[in-house]
Amino acid sequence: MNEFEKRIQGVTGDGLYESSLHTLQVNIGFRCNQQCRHCHLVASPNRTEMMTWPTMKHVLDAAESFPWKLIDITGGAPELNPNFIKFVTAFHTRGYQVQVRTNLTVLLDLGIKKMTQFFSDHSIQIIASLPCYVEENVRLQRGEGIFEKSIEALKALNDAGYGKDSPLVLNLMFNPLEPVLPPEQATLEKDYRHELLEHFGIRFTHLLTLTNMPIGRFLQHLENNHQEQAYRKLLQDSFNPETLDCLMCRSQINVGWDGTLYDCDFNLALGRPVHPLAPRHIKDFDPIALSSRKIVTGDHCFGCTAGHGSSCGGALLQ
Repeated sequence: MNEFEKRIQGVTGDGLYESSLHTLQVNIGFRCNQQCRHCHLVASPNRTEMMTWPTMKHVLDAAESFPWKLIDITGGAPELNPNFIKFVTAFHTRGYQVQVRTNLTVLLDLGIKKMTQFFSDHSIQIIASLPCYVEENVRLQRGEGIFEKSIEALKALNDAGYGKDSPLVLNLMFNPLEPVLPPEQATLEKDYRHELLEHFGIRFTHLLTLTNMPIGRFLQHLENNHQEQAYRKLLQDSFNPETLDCLMCRSQINVGWDGTLYDCDFNLALGRPVHPLAPRHIKDFDPIALSSRKIVTGDHCFGCTAGHGSSCGGALLQ
């Protein structure tokens, strides 16, 4: 039993179980045009893992068997999957609300007008990674020139109607550069709004904060700087039991690029599928079995329960 499981049992007297399944998160590949310092998946231009169309068809079939509130498409840079547009269109045609997680710069590589038009035509919700409104901090985390390209892409999304007074949702995602917890989400959102509007004329819907997990490339960074133990202690010492009811693993299922099922994208990064008593591949999808499954946990889970809590949808407690 890992330390997180012990802490959970001390609070609830039991393990952690799925409680309200409503989001289908699909990771369609680890290839990315960036190679960010914090990436839990170690995504890069050299990664070859990519969801094939036959696996996507299994995902679409599974979607038909359950009333999902949201289809969440992620990567890597999901837009680099050659079947990305076909896949998203298939969900839109079936009437699902689709959300795409983008690093912004890939939209420029693929043709910004083409991509923003596709997104707006299909009412796609956007979560765009922008770890800071200061160029230097983005450069340190994501590389040279990334900030300028991100701003260009955000302006194009604004021009397409995103982030303004319209149903087109443009949320930004923040994660810290250093091994610390994110600031309070609402306060940081005000800073983002002021800085991006004042300096670039950019508007967005909401800011989401994400705690860096001590896995993947961020773990390598911690180890290289002899900060791993201190950061793990920070996460454990900041454990907040009030976050437990809101944890994203309790309301979603994650489909890996090869169709394997996970409780979250972090467990995907660690190669830890759902509990063995639940179906473990999308072709065997069973909403009843998955809706009552025990969540597979690890010490990295302290990252989601620290402070205000963290998830793919931002802070858990406001």
